[in-house]
Amino acid sequence: MLRVSLLASALLALPLASLVAPIARADGDPDMGKRQFAPCSACHTVEDGGADKLGPNLHGVFGRKAGTKAGFAYSDALKNSGITWDADKINTWITKPAALVPGTKMAFLGISNDAVRANIIAYLQAATK
Repeated sequence: MLRVSLLASALLALPLASLVAPIARADGDPDMGKRQFAPCSACHTVEDGGADKLGPNLHGVFGRKAGTKAGFAYSDALKNSGITWDADKINTWITKPAALVPGTKMAFLGISNDAVRANIIAYLQAATK
């Protein structure tokens, strides 16, 4: 019983953030993320003023409400999602877009690897400012 009490006390003393794995890490490698983003560039550009392709240009995506970039024809599901893009939402989105927004037009199965997603997010944070 003493062991359980000591463990419980130790866990209660830890900050909650230390008990939960980060959803989207700011410590991803943006250089690696640029390479890992290469398949995404078939549908997306990131540079300021870049063209929309099959998917929208992602410049300025952080802090933008989903489905609001002018000139791109988003699905009603994404426009009505209420999402504002931040690292955590982008992490969830690129894990499996259809799970986050059922009815999205984005035909992408997702990225299951946490480190790859962290790298891509770090790249996007640098490249889309």
